Amino acid sequence: MESLTKRRITESELAILVRHAFAGRAEVKGWRELADGSYNAAYAVTLDDGTELILKIAPPPELKLLTHEVDLMHTEADFYRRAAAAGVAVPRVLHAGFDRGPIGTDFIFLSRVDGVALNTVAEQLEPAELASVRRQAAARAARLHTVTGPAYGYPLRGSRSWQHSWRAAFGAMLADILDDAARLGRRLPAPPERFLALVRRHADLLDEVDRPALVHFDLWDGNVFVRTDAPGGARVTGFIDGERALYGDPVAELVSLLLRRDLEDEPEILDGYNGAGHGRIEPTRSVRRRLDLYTCYLYLIMLVEGATRGWSGPERDQVEAWLSEQLAVLLDRLA
Repeated sequence: MESLTKRRITESELAILVRHAFAGRAEVKGWRELADGSYNAAYAVTLDDGTELILKIAPPPELKLLTHEVDLMHTEADFYRRAAAAGVAVPRVLHAGFDRGPIGTDFIFLSRVDGVALNTVAEQLEPAELASVRRQAAARAARLHTVTGPAYGYPLRGSRSWQHSWRAAFGAMLADILDDAARLGRRLPAPPERFLALVRRHADLLDEVDRPALVHFDLWDGNVFVRTDAPGGARVTGFIDGERALYGDPVAELVSLLLRRDLEDEPEILDGYNGAGHGRIEPTRSVRRRLDLYTCYLYLIMLVEGATRGWSGPERDQVEAWLSEQLAVLLDRLA
């Protein structure tokens, strides 16, 4: 996917990064760009000893981004370390280049996760097998949520979302994306105050969250890897792309696990989550309202981010029209 945020590299720059990361002990045997992502540039790299890696390049630091997109690669590296310590399969951080010396922006070398992205094979799986995969993904998310952070919100440099309560953190997150919309000249389906009023209206529900759990917040099918040829049927092999991670309400994970789908239609999600033995999410009124709030927040991000990616044209107009319609429905429901 084309995006202004992608800082692509040349073959000579790749060689420099490999020498920098591995102290001159390795050379590049092969490489190719991974085109699916919409934020970082990413490459599959094979070294001369046969080691297969993923290289991710952060956007140029001078680029105009969303407020919560500061130092996302730092968040990604920290997420992988914390998730792995909790027993969740994720890429290993082989080298994090955060000095910006070689190419003027952050980069990271990661191990490859076995398998393929679920979105590339979901339609090929039998319904029962797909349900099993979603159950497995939810169970792994439950394990991830056992990790507790020191505060709520985005663990980013200078983030005003880094707060001592989930209500304050989520309110700041929502305010940031609304400010971004104004700064970038993006039209919203309702005035910002109407969105902010939701936090006040549902403050008691947000205050039910009493522990800042580590939440991936981007577990759509493209970030869930599976093996379809595993004995006994398809199995989840790991999660990737943890740069959107935050500390907050585990219910927020359901937004991407169910992206554009309904909780009622996929009981395997809560079955897998609650059956993992790491915590429970029951479909109470509070949970449903909080899920609506977090869906509203994600759709706002999706509506506004096109301005920083350079996305335009009829297809983008259709996407934004759909997002605006969904936001209007959510606003009415939450009111």
